[in-house]
Amino acid sequence: MTDRNLLDELMKLLSRPGPVNWALAEQLAGHVSGEPEPIDPWIADEYLELARLAQLQVPAATGLATDPTLEPVLVGRKEWAGLHLRSFRYLVDPMADRLDGMGPGPLGGLMKPLGPVLLGMSAGALAGTLSTQALGSFDTGLPVAEPVGITFHIPNIEGFATEHSLDPRQVRLWVAFHESVHEALLGRPWVRPHLIELFGSLVTSMELDAGALGIWQEALADPARLEEAFGQPGGMNALLGGGVDEELLEEAHAAMTMVEGYGAYLVEQASTGLLPDLAAIRAAMTERLANRQDRSEFAGTPRSASSAGVHGRGTEFCAEVGARWGPEAVLRIWEGPDRMPSPRELDDVTGWAARVLLDDPFTG
Repeated sequence: MTDRNLLDELMKLLSRPGPVNWALAEQLAGHVSGEPEPIDPWIADEYLELARLAQLQVPAATGLATDPTLEPVLVGRKEWAGLHLRSFRYLVDPMADRLDGMGPGPLGGLMKPLGPVLLGMSAGALAGTLSTQALGSFDTGLPVAEPVGITFHIPNIEGFATEHSLDPRQVRLWVAFHESVHEALLGRPWVRPHLIELFGSLVTSMELDAGALGIWQEALADPARLEEAFGQPGGMNALLGGGVDEELLEEAHAAMTMVEGYGAYLVEQASTGLLPDLAAIRAAMTERLANRQDRSEFAGTPRSASSAGVHGRGTEFCAEVGARWGPEAVLRIWEGPDRMPSPRELDDVTGWAARVLLDDPFTG
């Protein structure tokens, strides 16, 4: 689809009702993700076998219960974008509620037609952009709102293995382990709701940039200006460009760091003897994450640097807790949100242990 045709489609979609223009989101996600990619049936069969192996191996090696009813999902970019589009709705729904409650003043009058468009663009651009980068669901840096199963983004996985000269079968199994662990961890009763609440509160805390919105007000009446506005990488940041609660930002990122880090910690345990090239895969993933396009550039979402699949701060925290106080102490992290390390405690294991593992001397 050409840029001109995309603009024509966007103009037709501007009048769609609802607090979030999901029809526009679907169109933009499909445009950004690109053309459908065929999946070789032989490779698909191998992925299904590896998923079953991971679902058996993870609980046996780590004690983390997996959900055997979650079917593996094999996708290309366009299918990945469609599957995950509404998985990140908690990033746009709070802002939609906020805009809906605005009064009848000048800004409220502007946001009535413009808010659903910008929110739809934000959701669509996020899903579309991540579809060009993600290997599954574990490495998006964001929790998905509902379980989607062990997700294999086959073209991206195969491309990752080829680009870094890795054994493709080991990479496939490595992704299967990470997806299985990630789904099992987020499946704990409090983990997914806690993460979603953190990121939802973070978005709600972001301030509207009323000055930048004037550009969009003019653009709505001029197709040429609208095309120019859509073409700006940071165009959607006009809605949420006025600042963010830094304390909430640090807390949300610390929580995702622990989820991703614990995932890598458990994958190392579960894959013993099965992934001889684990160090090389992690090194390649570190490079991939460092070079990956910042997902917030187009989507206007809070900036974060994912550490999924690598030996990052969260993995080091779990490893140090296990080395000092044993594997049972690591499990204490996941007893509830109050047991997770704070942003400061991520670099202070002793401080976390004094708060969580030890009796309070003043009350004991």
